[in-house]
Amino acid sequence: MNQTKVRLAPLLADDRGQFITDNQWAFKYGAMIEFGLRDDHVDDDGEIISRDTIEHCLDEADTVAYRIFFDGRKVGGVVLKINKETHYHYLELLFILPEEHGKGIGQEVCQAVEALYPETKVWETCTPYFEKRNIHFYVNKCGFHIVEFYNEFHRDSNLPSNEDFPEDCPDELFRFVKVMK
Repeated sequence: MNQTKVRLAPLLADDRGQFITDNQWAFKYGAMIEFGLRDDHVDDDGEIISRDTIEHCLDEADTVAYRIFFDGRKVGGVVLKINKETHYHYLELLFILPEEHGKGIGQEVCQAVEALYPETKVWETCTPYFEKRNIHFYVNKCGFHIVEFYNEFHRDSNLPSNEDFPEDCPDELFRFVKVMK
């Protein structure tokens, strides 16, 4: 029997700062791989995803956050928005520290999350267009389907039509869904 090495634990208040820093590093690493140090996707603090954006995700209603442990080590995190009425859930953030990539951790995390929420009808998430590794992961490893590509010609319908993308949000995103039931 295949014994999982991944464990999800609720994010503790005293780990919040490191969780945010680790999340920023994971996103920055992906952009550096794609664009090198010349990356023009960073904010004024040199981050791909701002501390404010991550804190907003963590503080939203119906949001739960987990620290990802692998062989007892903190290796990442996941933030989920759970709708207990519709069972249409959103994967806000998922990150694995770059030095832990390629070990199957992400796929185990998705399986663990699905096991925690077996009533789920649909999972949804987004990722920037340049995160080829994420696109491969969601489509080829986790069974998500690309259903939309947000760009200058097709904006996210959740944003006001006369407003650009939020300042720290990439302006080209793939939206994915995974239908469970």
